[in-house]
Amino acid sequence: MPEELVILVDENDVQIGLMPKLEAHEKAVLHRAFSVFVLNAKKEVMLQQRAAHKYHSPLLWTNTCCSHQREGETNIQAGTRRLREEMGFETPLTDVFHFIYKAPFDNGLTEHELDHVLIGFYEEAPEINPEEVADWKWMSIEAIKTDMQAQPELYTAWFKIIFNEFYHYFETHNITNS
Repeated sequence: MPEELVILVDENDVQIGLMPKLEAHEKAVLHRAFSVFVLNAKKEVMLQQRAAHKYHSPLLWTNTCCSHQREGETNIQAGTRRLREEMGFETPLTDVFHFIYKAPFDNGLTEHELDHVLIGFYEEAPEINPEEVADWKWMSIEAIKTDMQAQPELYTAWFKIIFNEFYHYFETHNITNS
């Protein structure tokens, strides 16, 4: 199976090329990505714990799912695909905002992404893919914030950054399932 390509972008999210995913992370090249936050009616976030064999951030907690768009795929199509692949369900998603971040890892790789944050609502338990996900849980936004401050080592580097952006968005917008 050929290595997945990521979409290289400029700061305005204009595609400027393609690059193998690992190479983009080795060179810290800006590329397009997405992060899905699934909430329930109680406004709890579905978190996933990454599988133990992942090449970076194994067994750390993070948002519902995240990945990279494929060439020709919209943000919503990409988020729907990965939500199905990782968490085993589909739900309508909304692209709410995007921002650029850079997060280096201990293994020498760096996430440098123009990240589209997608929000969806779901009430059921997921059917997690054990190749991708070790565990999952619902957690309130305030509980995540408190736990992340008390135990930052339990969370992925990118989730700490993305959650801060999501939290500010959540504070200033009325997020409802409508």
